[in-house]
Amino acid sequence: MAAERTLSIIKPDATRRNLTGAINQRFEEAGLRIVAQKRLQLTRAQAEAFYAVHRERPFFQDLVGFMISGPVVAQVLEGEGAVARNREVMGATDPAKADAGTIRKDFAENIEANSVHGSDSPENAATEIAFFFSQIEITG
Repeated sequence: MAAERTLSIIKPDATRRNLTGAINQRFEEAGLRIVAQKRLQLTRAQAEAFYAVHRERPFFQDLVGFMISGPVVAQVLEGEGAVARNREVMGATDPAKADAGTIRKDFAENIEANSVHGSDSPENAATEIAFFFSQIEITG
């Protein structure tokens, strides 16, 4: 498996509870390197643009509202099979269905406030990374 990059977002529920360091430790222990990172407060327009693929879904407005409710930490993770590895470390979207020891099982409050977002494919990772970071912000 080749080294690749993926986007990770530590969501408002986790930043509010000061879990950024604990979550980053999980990524690093899983062999993922944080090669870019920034803490920011998304605007409604930014959150709507980022989650545009879900615009027609019934949960879209709730998702946008949640993502603008507090700061997030956007980051680029790098490593062998980073997309799949990150998804393993995060666990299932629904924390009730997530495996023990995953970020969502251990830290999520519910299916919406599930502490982290991660790209679901290398193609989406490239798009999502470009949404938050310029090439000059990403170190190797």
